[in-house]
Formats: sequence, structure tokens, C-alpha cells
Amino acid sequence: MTVSGRGSARTRGATLFRWLWLLASVPVVAVSVFRAVPAQWPVLAVQLVSFTPWLAVPAAAALLLAFLGRSRWRQGVAVAILVCQAFWLFPLDAGHPAAAATGTPVPLTVMNLNTELGQADAGRIVALVRDNDVSLLAMQEFTQGLQDRLSAAGLDGLLPQRISQPSNGAAGTALYSRYPMELVGSVPDTPFRNPTVRLTAAANGAVAVLEVTSVHVFPPVDEHLAQWRSDLAAVGRVADRPGPRLLTGDFNATYDHAEFRALLARAHERDGDTGALVDIGAASGSRLVPTWPMEGPPLPGVTIDHLVTSRGLDSTDYKVQRVSGTDHAAVMATLSLPAAGPVRQ
Repeated sequence: MTVSGRGSARTRGATLFRWLWLLASVPVVAVSVFRAVPAQWPVLAVQLVSFTPWLAVPAAAALLLAFLGRSRWRQGVAVAILVCQAFWLFPLDAGHPAAAATGTPVPLTVMNLNTELGQADAGRIVALVRDNDVSLLAMQEFTQGLQDRLSAAGLDGLLPQRISQPSNGAAGTALYSRYPMELVGSVPDTPFRNPTVRLTAAANGAVAVLEVTSVHVFPPVDEHLAQWRSDLAAVGRVADRPGPRLLTGDFNATYDHAEFRALLARAHERDGDTGALVDIGAASGSRLVPTWPMEGPPLPGVTIDHLVTSRGLDSTDYKVQRVSGTDHAAVMATLSLPAAGPVRQ
């Protein structure tokens, strides 16, 4: 091959790499705009934003192709979009719990699971409760059939307190607890049931009170996008009330959605202290551990199931566990509740 022939081949190769760079970069840039600008995006954009963490792969490929294509301005663009992905992968605004309150805290291990229309493996649920010493279990898409199977598998002996509203569809919900609970309300104007209970836990000679809302937000599909936004806003308003609080469930939103971050940013002011809500998964560095889909279509995994607390609650041991029969994973963590007083004898 002549020198001119080798030069022509290099030119053709560089041209090919530049076209491949364009194919890798354009989708990343488009979704990055949707992620960066908190606008009322249409449903397809909202769904694509869910997969933002996966953009790091084509962004890295675009950087490699830019160097192979020997184009400095393409290299600059590729570096910029890769930096954006890194910033979103490890956000500085993930939030962290406040310093633990003085005194002996009351530990509470919580677990949440969307059971996919009650099809989740009851034996696996009971085993997770037993093996992880779970004191509070919240479930969405809860059915009477699953309630019967859980009773047969021994859940009632582990968590004898139950507030359940079974349904044949996706609206059913249940909370099981080792400690007393009372139903105190529900999130208004949501198609799925989102009950709030007041739980009174006792340990280490102290008692603590926690308000818990089991969350199931309508998914952002078809013409229901406005309902999805309305549900997230309604759930966020629950946290306006003072006191220790847990929002646990299927939010059908990831940390990359502006609507979910707006929910976390809601704060109340009490005794001169203002604090945002905390997504335990993000605060523990596990934001990229997917919770859906565990079964079904081979989609990239995303994190749409969350444990969200008021800022005054510390947490440890965040885990994501698979449960057969459902396309959602179980999420769990141990909370440290501030003691409200000594146990009354």
C-alpha cells in the first residue's frame, strides 16, 4: 500500500469514528437535557430520564470514539457529557441524615415490597422478615390471596399487628408490625391507597413514635403523566407535618426525576430547624442498585422503590433483596428513632 493509500484509509477510519461518535452522543445529550432542565416533559422523556445512570456507558464510548476520530471539539463535547453523567451518578445533593439525637435511640428495621398483584413468594417474604429481624413490613399491590399465604407461612406470628386493605387490582396495601399501629389517614386524591399509620415502638427502655406512609404512585404512562406528578406532590405534602416520618413504597420515580427530588426537598420548620427529606438508598451510596424490573422484560434496572425519612432519623444496613413472583425488589434498612420517653411500666 502506498503512503497516500494508508493516509486515505486513516481518513476513512476517522470519518467512520466521527459518525459513530454522533450516534453515541446524540441520545446522551438529548436525555441529559431532559435530566438537567426541570420542565414538564412529555411521557417519553420522563420514562427515558429513569435510565439516566445507564447513559454513562454510551458517554464513555463517545469519548473513546472522539479520540479515535481525532477531533478535538468532539473530544471536548464527549468530556463534558461524561462529566455530567459522573456528577449525576454521584450527586452531591443526595442528602444525609442529621446527627443522631441524644439519648438511647429505638432501632426499627423496615422492609418494603411491591408484590406485583399479590404474586410475590410468601415464603420468601417471611424468610426475609425472620432472617433480618424486620419489625415493620409495608407492601403494595396487596391481595387477599397473598394475605392468606403469608398467614399460612407464619408471618402473623412474627408481625402480629396488621393494617391491610387487600384488593384484586393494584390498589391493595398492607402494613405488618411487631409494634402497635393505628391508622391516622391516607394521602388524598390518589388512585392507589396510600395509608398513613402511627407506630409506637419500644426498645432499650425507651419508646418512640413514627408516622409511616405506604406509598404507591401511579406510573408515568400514556395519559396518566399528570396523575403521576400529582401523586408525587401529594405524597410530598404528607411530610409537611412535623415529627419523625417514613415514606416507604413504590414511588415509580428515580432520583433523576426532578419531581422526586422536589418531593425530597420539601421541608418543614420546627423549633427553628429546617431539613429536607432523605432517600436512604441515595444517602447510603446505593442509589445505583436497581429495584425494578427484577422479572419480565429485559430492561436496564432502575431504582423506583424507596425508603424516605425525615432528616432527623439515622439509618444503617440498607439492602435490596430479590423476591420471586414480583418484578420489584424488597428494600430494607434499620432506622434509629429518637426516643419520645421511657417505657411506661
